[in-house]
Parts: sequence; structure tokens; C-alpha cells
Amino acid sequence: MNRFSLTLSHAIARVTATALGPYQSAVIRIGFAGTWLLFLLREFPHRQELYGPAGPWGWNLAKELTSDNHAFTALLWSDGQLWFECFYTLAVLASAALLLGWRSRTASVLFMVGVLSLQNRSVFLGDGGDNVLHLMSFYLVFTRCGQVWSLDARRAARLETARARGERVPADRVGPVLWAVSGLALVLVTATGRFDNGWLIPALLWTAWAGLGLWWAVGRPARSQEPRILLDVVANVLHNGALFVIMAEACLIYATAGWYKIQGSRWQDGTAVYYPLHLDYFSPWPGLADLMSASGTIMMAVAYGTVMVQVAFPFTLFNRRVKNVLLVLMMLEHAVIAVVLGLPFFSLAMITADAVFLPTSFLRRLGDLAARARGRFVRRDDATVPPPRTSEETTPGHVGFTA
Repeated sequence: MNRFSLTLSHAIARVTATALGPYQSAVIRIGFAGTWLLFLLREFPHRQELYGPAGPWGWNLAKELTSDNHAFTALLWSDGQLWFECFYTLAVLASAALLLGWRSRTASVLFMVGVLSLQNRSVFLGDGGDNVLHLMSFYLVFTRCGQVWSLDARRAARLETARARGERVPADRVGPVLWAVSGLALVLVTATGRFDNGWLIPALLWTAWAGLGLWWAVGRPARSQEPRILLDVVANVLHNGALFVIMAEACLIYATAGWYKIQGSRWQDGTAVYYPLHLDYFSPWPGLADLMSASGTIMMAVAYGTVMVQVAFPFTLFNRRVKNVLLVLMMLEHAVIAVVLGLPFFSLAMITADAVFLPTSFLRRLGDLAARARGRFVRRDDATVPPPRTSEETTPGHVGFTA
């Protein structure tokens, strides 16, 4: 009983005192934000047909649908072209900010608003990856996904170094301005009755806004440390819970997909993979599809292997080595799907969902390699810059300027 109590207390202390998986949460932040950003940029020339007020799925049809299913979308607050263009631009900027980890808490909320609004505006678009992004954008709001590999982490490290040296730390002005502007926007939207399709998203937006304001207020140097410690505990619990939900969601996706495939006759006889390879919509490279489908043995092996990997994956989490092997196989499978079937954004979303299970040691080594590559690139750029002129070169008679 004592051992159980110690184990339980240790687990509770770890969950409340630490935001677990900082590298995993950073990977999914970068992955999902990058996937959505690439999609928005690729579809920028076609944005009017996809989500615009004059698109095939008209504004009135979308308004009627959301009034029935109570889905949140800010694009239906106005049918004007200016509002659509501004919101699409905001969605692009929010995705870029979250990708870079700039003001991650605010950026994650804006990212969620952009994803939900665009996807709920035209619900008949997507290839399966949109459903994953839809869910994960909601979960990311609760994570502390900017602890590493972010501009927030770099700024925090610089402030910590300045405090250690006894230097004066400048006050944060960008955060309060963002908070005030977002609060004003929430007041205007609420006062004009735009939140008329459910209470969940409005409640989340107001809670996030109030929480960010409270976090800034108790984080000021003159304040006592006890409220900040309490907020850290709450933030850690929310982060760890959201990270667990993301992992459970990924397992659920694979488990349900695998068990549904088992029940299909085409998967049972091993011919299911053959048919999408010969659909024009899923054949960007017909020659490659014909080459892969030329062997019935390969088709059957791919079909059976896909089912076995998807069904077995949730159970392999108890064995680290087997789990890592299946992770590699699933990521390779999604990479092949991206190329052969022409579904890059679906594959990127699923690879990002898989990345939450990557080992921390591997992610650290990956980060070190990226840092060294960046260092070599920066040094190479510095080497192309001419050295500063000497005092002799800047004396009268020489063409030059002193600093």
C-alpha cells in the first residue's frame, strides 16, 4: 500500500509540476500549423471557389447548414468580400505564427478559429486530413506547445539570461496589445450577436482570453509567486491532459480504421488497394500506379500489411522497440500515399499525428542536427560578407565610412 501511495503521489507530482512531452508537443505544433499553412497557400488562387461568399457552396446554403448543426465559423458573420479576404489572410498569419512559435498561446487560439471557420464554411471539401486538423486544432489550444523550438522559447531564454546577469529586462508590450485587441474583438462579436451557433467555442475563446490576462497579471515581477505557481499547475494539467487526448485520438483513428477494414470484403481478399490506384482522382502518376498494381502479390501484401499495422499499433505502445518500428512503417506508408495517390495534406496530417509517439532522444538529436545545419548555413552567409574596413581604409584618400 505504501509503494502504491508513493507511486501515485510521484505520478501526480509529475503531472502537475511538469509539462510533459515538450518536444512532442513542439513537433505537432509545427506539423499541423505547417500542413494547414501549406494548404492555404496552395489553394490561395482557388480560395474564392472553396470558401468565398460566391463559391458553389453559397453563403445562404452554408448559413442554413450551420444553423442546423451549430458548427462554428466566423466566415458567416458577413457575406462581404472584404471580410472574407481579411479572414483568409488572418488564417494564414495565425498558421505562420504558430509554426514559428510566436506568441504560441494566442496563435493557437487564432489557428483554431481559422481552421474551424474555413472547414465549417464548406464541409464537403477535404480528404480525411481535414478531420484530423479539425480535432487537433482544438486540442492544441490546451497545450504548452511553445516550450522548445519556438520564438517564445528563444525570447524566454534571452530574458532569463538578462535576469541572471542583473540586466534590466524590458517590459512586454506586444502581449498586452494583442490581449487588448482580441478582447475588443470578442466584445464586439458578442455584443452584435455573432455567437449564435452554440456556446462551446465562444466559452473557450472568452476563457482563453481571461486566462491569458490573468497569466500576464500574476507574472509581473512585483507579484507574489504563489498565484503563478498555481497557474503553472493548472497549465501543466491541461497540457498533459490534452497531450494524452491527442495520443488517444491517434490510436483511435488507427484502431477504428483497421477494424473497419477487416470487415470489408475487398480488404479480406487483398484487392482493396488496387481500386483507388486506378481512379483518375487518385492517380496523379498513372504509370507509377500501373507499376505498383501489376503484381497481385504486392497488392495483397500491402492490403494485409496495412490492416495489421493499423490494428496492432495501439497495442505496441507497451513495447518501445516494436512501437518505433511500426511508426517508421506508418510514416513510410503515408509518404507513399502522398506521392502515389496525390494526398499530400492528408499524409502530412497523419505523419504529424504519428510524430507525437516519437522518442524524445530522437527528437533531441533531430533538433541538434537542425541547429548545426543552421549554424553552418549562418557561418557560410557570414563568410560571404566582406570584412569591416580598417582605419587606414577609412582615412581621407580612401573611399569608405567610419562606423
